[in-house]
Order: sequence, then C-alpha cells, then structure tokens
Amino acid sequence: MLSSRKILAVSAMALASVVALAGCSSFGGGASSAGALTPALSARMDQPNAVLDSQQAINLVNAYRATRNMPPLVADAGLNGTAQALASQYAQTNQAPAKPQALVEMKLSAGYATFAETFSGWRNSPADANALVAPATKAGVAVAFNPTSSYGVHWVLVLGN
Repeated sequence: MLSSRKILAVSAMALASVVALAGCSSFGGGASSAGALTPALSARMDQPNAVLDSQQAINLVNAYRATRNMPPLVADAGLNGTAQALASQYAQTNQAPAKPQALVEMKLSAGYATFAETFSGWRNSPADANALVAPATKAGVAVAFNPTSSYGVHWVLVLGN
C-alpha cells in the first residue's frame, strides 16, 4: 500500500506533466515559444543547496495573470527576503506562518519538489488561483528545504504594493 507521501509525490509528478503540457498550449505554443516552461521551473528543490530562480517563478505567475487580464508583478528583493524568512520558518516549524499585515497576499505550499508543481497546485485551487490575481504590483517567492520536516520542501509567494 502506498503511503500518503508517495501518493502525493506521484500525484505531483503527474500534475507537473499536465502543467508542462498546459503551459505549452495555454501560453502560446510549443517548447520554443516564449511561454513554455523553462528548466528553472522544473528544477528540484528537495535537496541541499538548491537555488530557486525567483524571476522565472514570478514570470510564470505573470503569464497566468495575463490570462486573467491582470498587470504583471515586478520581482522585489525585499519581498524575496520576506518570502525567504517565512519559508525558512515554515520549514523549521512545520506550521504555516501568519501573513504579515503589510502584504496583499501570501500563498504557501509544502511537499512539492518544483515550482511548476507548486504553481499548478495553486492554479488549480479556486481560492489560491484568486490570490494569484490579487491587485498587487510586486512579488517575492522563496523555498526552504528541511529534510527532517514532514514535507521537506516549503514554498512561499508573497504579493505587495
């Protein structure tokens, strides 16, 4: 019998495949199109010293926002720092951190190895999808890996003005 963690991993891998295909068709064509997923979005973060390409992650969020007629978000170093502090806290405590009052929106996720999988989870949840198109101008995104935590990988996306 499969454990719930293995089921989650298998489901995430299947979802990532769907995201890759949907990304190619939803954002303008084949693998050579400007909207195709970049390797950075499928880079695994479930290992020590993995580095997230936050600009590519925010570009994917912006591609989604464009399909909803929302203006793009600008990557913000300060919000990236906030997201990293929150992701690190989340990874260490296994408890969802509270949204700082200064933020417009905060999205959390845990257990997904790649940003593409994480984004797909958010996009396919009505409440999370609404948050992705919140009226904001800036964004920060981060990931923290803790091999001893329940989920291993912890993601935070923050939106602000």
